[in-house]
Order: sequence, then structure tokens, then C-alpha cells
Amino acid sequence: MSKGLIIAIDGPAGSGKSTSAKLIAKKLGYLYIDTGAMYRAVTFHALQNEAIENETRIVELARKCSIDLDYKDGEVIVLLNDKDISKEIRSVEINAHVSDVSKIREIRNLMVKKQRKMGAKGEGVVMEGRDIGTVVFPDADVKIFLTAALDTRANRRANEYIENGSNVNVDEIKNNLLNRDKIDSSRNDSPLIKADDAIEVNTTTTTIEQQVNLILEEAKKVAKKKNIKLNIEN
Repeated sequence: MSKGLIIAIDGPAGSGKSTSAKLIAKKLGYLYIDTGAMYRAVTFHALQNEAIENETRIVELARKCSIDLDYKDGEVIVLLNDKDISKEIRSVEINAHVSDVSKIREIRNLMVKKQRKMGAKGEGVVMEGRDIGTVVFPDADVKIFLTAALDTRANRRANEYIENGSNVNVDEIKNNLLNRDKIDSSRNDSPLIKADDAIEVNTTTTTIEQQVNLILEEAKKVAKKKNIKLNIEN
């Protein structure tokens, strides 16, 4: 019997996936995996090697590099070839290219393989991305799909940039989000879509606390059915 649940949280950029997933993982004592950070790392690596326009080269770089994730003091630590690139992958430039890199079939195959390995240990995992409940873990115990109005998502992303010391025009962010949504939803491999059995939550007007509580309540229901004990931290 599994020792913990697999909780999949999907949705577009700015819908609240990362914040909710981090808090839920912390409350449950589960492993938190930000799959988007892995694609950002590949994108960063491609840009550093001036290969962003060369799909063959991007795949070659991805195959040869090591990408590791850690979670410390509420923050995701992303290591590319053992170097911490956590801050670098949150730039405007990475945002502009990550969806194009993510749609490459070989890249998705490589990352999905890594993600399944990370989440298959049975100790309990909260994994967030765009295809977790449909491709990475289609049999996840809990599937959540977060959405939010475009303006809300753009303002959230703008606030993130401000917190990181960057000042970016909201309209520019909005256009970037629209472009990413289009690429992510229309790509042939692992498109951004809601799994049929996922619970959809519109986060436009909900607080983070409300989002987290809703997902935790669903986790409690599933855990009870599967006879899995949850130790929830207050």
C-alpha cells in the first residue's frame, strides 16, 4: 500500500499552482516538485549555449545535463549541473522562451521520465505543472486544475517581478501569458488541458488559504477511502 498520496496540480501560469502546491506539501510533509522549474532550467541552459533556436541542440544539451530540485525554507532550489540557478530561471527572458522549449517532444519525454521517477517513491508528493494529471501521473490520487482571469494572473506575475527587484510592464506580461497559453494549449505533446476527473478551481477571487483548504479537503476524502493516514500541520 502506498504510504502517501500523489497530488497533481495543473493550470496556466499565474493561476496559483506554485504557491498552493508549496503550502500543501509543507502541511502534509510531502515532497514538492515544481515541474515548470525543470523546463525553465533547460531553457536557461539553451540560452546560455546560444542554442535556443536549434531544437536538436536543445535536446542534446538536455540529455547531457543534470537537473535536480530541492526545497528549502519555502523556496525551490534548482540545480543545473550542480549550480544553483533558482533566481536566473525566473527572468522575463526565460518566460519568453520556456513554452517553445517545453513543446519539444524529446524534451517533454526526458522531463516526464525524471518527474515520474521523483514521484514514484510512494512517500507522498505534490507535483505541479501543466500535464501532471493527464500525462505524468494520469492515475494521481488527487487532481486539481487551477484557473484565473488573465488580468489577475498578470498582476500576480508583475508582483513576483517586483519582489525580485524587476519592474515589468503589466501589458507586456499579459501578452506573454496569452502567448504561453496558446503554445501550451495547442502543442501536440502533453497540451495544457484539464483532466476529465480533475477538480477545477477558479482562483480569481479566492485567497491562497481558501485554495489550500479546498485541496486539503479533497486530499482528506481520498486518503480516507484509501486508508492512508494524513498528518496535517496547522
